[in-house]
This record gives sequence, C-alpha cells and structure tokens, in this order.
Amino acid sequence: MKKCSRIISIAVMLVLILCAGCSPSAPETTQPEETRNETTDSQANTGQTESTDGKTESSEPPATEPPQTEITQAETEISQPNDEIERRLTEMTLKEKVGQLFIIRPDALDFSPGAGQSRDPSAAGMTELSSSAAEALKNYPVGGFVFFRRNIQTPQQITDFIASIQGAGELPFFITLDEEGGSVARIANNDAFNVRKYTSAAAVGATGDTAQAEEMGSTIGAYLSRYGFNMDFAPVADVYSNPDNTVIGSRAFSSNAKTAASMAEAMAKGLKQQNIIPTFKHFPGHGDTAEDSHKEIAVNRKSKAEMEKSEWLPYKSLSNDECVMVGHIAAPGITGDMTPASMSYKIVSGILRQQLNFNGVVITDSLEMGAVTGSYTPAEAAVNAVNAGCDILLCPDDFRTAFDAVIKAVEDGKVSEERINESVYRIILLKQTYGLL
Repeated sequence: MKKCSRIISIAVMLVLILCAGCSPSAPETTQPEETRNETTDSQANTGQTESTDGKTESSEPPATEPPQTEITQAETEISQPNDEIERRLTEMTLKEKVGQLFIIRPDALDFSPGAGQSRDPSAAGMTELSSSAAEALKNYPVGGFVFFRRNIQTPQQITDFIASIQGAGELPFFITLDEEGGSVARIANNDAFNVRKYTSAAAVGATGDTAQAEEMGSTIGAYLSRYGFNMDFAPVADVYSNPDNTVIGSRAFSSNAKTAASMAEAMAKGLKQQNIIPTFKHFPGHGDTAEDSHKEIAVNRKSKAEMEKSEWLPYKSLSNDECVMVGHIAAPGITGDMTPASMSYKIVSGILRQQLNFNGVVITDSLEMGAVTGSYTPAEAAVNAVNAGCDILLCPDDFRTAFDAVIKAVEDGKVSEERINESVYRIILLKQTYGLL
C-alpha cells in the first residue's frame, strides 16, 4: 500500500511539473548578450539611458534585483581589463616597464652636448618634438611628460606639440602640468591663452562653497583637455597652518583641515568631470613647514596623531582613480629621522598605502629639487623612491642616469621586478580608466 501511494505521489508531481512548463505566463526571456553589454556602469547606477540623439532620458530602476547571471557577467566584464593589463605586462620588456615609471620634462630628451640643465629656468625650453627627441624617446620609453612655462607658447603650438608626442609612443603618455588656479598656473598665467584666471585657491576656499571649488576644477579641466592634457598636478591638499611657510600660502584652500579637505575633493571632482586626472599634493603635508623644498628638505615636526587630525584629512577618502604626490618632506616625529617622505617606506607604503588604504598611483615631487639633489645622487633618489613604494618618478635631475639606475637595481636584485610590476600595473590601469588606451 505504501509503495502504491508513492507511485501515485510521483505521478501527481510529474503532472504538476508538466502543467507548469506549459503555462503561458511562465517563460523566461533571455536578453541577447550584445544588448546587455550596451548599458554602461554610469547609466546603470543613475537609472538613465542615452537616446540616439545623445539626450539623456530617465528610466525607472528595476523593481527587483537583477538575476544572478547578469551580476556574474558584470563581474566578468570588470575583470577583463585586469586580464588585459596582465597580458601587457607579460609582453613588456624590463626597459619598457621601467620607462612607465618616469614623467619627465620634454627638455630631458635633449641629449645634445652643451644642452642647458632642464631645471635652469633661464634655459630655452623644447616647444616641438624634434627628430632627435623622438629617437631618444624610442631608447627611453617614458610614461609621461610634464610641461612648464617655457614649453608653452600658444594654444596651437601646445596642442600640436602634445599631439606629436602622443603619436610617438607605443603606449599613450600622461601629459601633465601644474595648473592649480592662482599663482601657479602654466596656462592661465600665459597671456597667449584666453582662459579664466583665478585669484587663488585660498580665495575660493574662503567662500566656504565647495560648488565653487568644483566649478574651478571643471573650468580648468575643460581647457586642459582641449589642449591635450590628461593630468593636472592639482589640487593642493595642504593645510596652511604655519605663518612662516613661504612656499604654500594661498596655494592652499584653507588653514582649516576640514575645509581644505572638502575643497580639494570638490576641485578633483570638477577635474574628473573633464576627464583630467587629479593629483592631491603634497603628502604627508607641506602646510606646516617653514622650509622651501625647492631649495632644501622641508620638515613637518608634528606627531602621527597630530597629522591624522589635520594634514591627512584630505587623503582619507581618495579613490584609486586619483593620484597622490609625495613631497620631499621629513617627518621625524613619525620616522625618527630626516628621510624625505618621497623615499620613506614607512610613510609611502606604511601610512599612505596601508593605513589610509590608497592603492592608486603615487608620484614623487620633482626629483630635481634642492631637497633631493643636496643629499642624493639621481640614481640613489630614483631607487630609494621606488623601494619606498612610489609609482612615478617625476623629473629626475639626470634622467638617463636615474633610468639606467633603476634597470640596474632590478638586474642586481636591489629592486624586485615584482615591485616594478606593481607600479606599472597601477599606471596602466589608470591610463585605461581614463580612456587613454
């Protein structure tokens, strides 16, 4: 009897399953793969789609969570760029990888005898890519270029110059400059350019209105993008708290840490709206120093606890599509010595990476500054900065010497190739994120 009951139960279940399969209200539709892939992450997050005429139209978000298959596919799409970077790394030579670690002045490609020191402000600057400079670039395939006033003449000249540089490399270059708004602005302070000029970051910060800082970033970002730049060494995230400071002053948004943090974040947001990579500077904090690191090492004597409450507030909410510039600033209250932060493993890898959880690109301040050249050779500075955890070496005093020193350090085992790969991965990922690849 029990056996018969089981047979009847099984038969009933089979009938129910067959009926459910025949129901007209039950079919599951599968969206074609090419259609699913058309929705961008930004559109998905905002609940907006773009019509064929380019106008944004609202669409209601789905009432239920998307099926697990769509989530899995999205995760796969996110992982694919990482696989692409890994592939690139395996195909790159050591020389090509080390090259990505350098951002240099265009003038550094002039290897001719008697060429003026690239850091000499009175020296004539390179304003177009010569055949010899293009050839030098093949032998020293750097990751980017920083432009100074002497490299910039007119809108057409700088646009053509940048275009010729971008056409000369295997990978796209970071093209950057110091355009902070105020006294340090290579474009706005050139009379040949008809762009908006700002009095200072401090003047914007004094308004207390972050919307104005965002607008400043967007305005600056728009004209930088128009000329071919893709990165800006701004915003200044320093908290100006030392009246004896001669190098920061009105370049900082405020002497109040919370205001400086919110204004720097807003300016960076504006830059990113124009697809310009922002660079927060100068970690661990240049605002409470009395020395000018262009001439000598600057010293911040605060304790770690004091810096956490002030100098580091602007760096606590960074995303990895932003950069941080580390200054030549000694922090003896933290390290116990006068090692510049740009060469300190404890500050770069210990505090910025591990404590503040920043995994984006870290750039040194210019390695041709007096704070470095007074105590370190170009080779020592470059290798020390890499071992500290910096990804990009900015303007070495002797570019070729620094480049060759990093190559030799890897070959001699003083720097691991894995350490180089970490930085190159971050650099290529950043270039990929901003659509440069």
